Amino acid sequence: MERSIRYIRDNFFAGRTFTDIDQLNAQADAWVAGAASQRPCPEDTKLTVQQAFEQETAHLMALPPTAFSCNELRAVSAGKTPYVRFDLNDYSIPHTHVQRSLTVSADLSEVRILDGQHVLATHRRCWDKGQQIEIGAHLQELVQHKRGARAHRDTDRLVHAIPQVQSLLNEAAKRGEPLGRTATQLQELLDVHGRTQMTAAVADAMSRGVPHPNAVRLALQRQREQQTPAPLGMALSAHVRARDIAVRPHNLDGYDKLIGGAHDDAND
Repeated sequence: MERSIRYIRDNFFAGRTFTDIDQLNAQADAWVAGAASQRPCPEDTKLTVQQAFEQETAHLMALPPTAFSCNELRAVSAGKTPYVRFDLNDYSIPHTHVQRSLTVSADLSEVRILDGQHVLATHRRCWDKGQQIEIGAHLQELVQHKRGARAHRDTDRLVHAIPQVQSLLNEAAKRGEPLGRTATQLQELLDVHGRTQMTAAVADAMSRGVPHPNAVRLALQRQREQQTPAPLGMALSAHVRARDIAVRPHNLDGYDKLIGGAHDDAND
């Protein structure tokens, strides 16, 4: 056995180049059928290795009807992201199976990821390292799930604040409106205008038969135009009030008499 390994290493691998496993296997098959089989048999140099093998074939036991699995099996753990790591690469899985223990079954050409006996994903095996091997459907399902969860949160907040919004959303859904975008726009209006004004605006939009955020926005605008701002009272300090007091002008003839009397005393 050891001499066979040395023979393969020195006569097949030495100086050989290849780009991938498939090319290497094709070269190995050609080498086995050619030079390796046609060399003299070490135990009987009158025969080639191929001839000796043909003579021994009749004495060999038959292979079992069920092929023995040579796949590499490994237990792996999926974290918060929909990937499992195997042989220095990350392979995608459905987002519904994160944060649990799974099994990888790998051969030379493919990697299968299993949850018990159920196959979650089948990938072509990557012999590089640090790569992400993905199935597009896994990522698309994750994106749709996140969008649905965000829309569901927005809807819950709206209905909790304004129960009448549920009727508006139901009618919008019947008309084919995107509920996620509708809920987001209504939530933005609620954040700006408050519950009281939004409740009236939603009721106005429903009374007009237009279950759409734009109808709610127009109702809010009409409310703003109809409202007259109340006068604001201002508390002024004492010195400001004193500065604005009206002062009546007085006759200045008395000052002239005083000035004239002072001149007369000076002349005396």
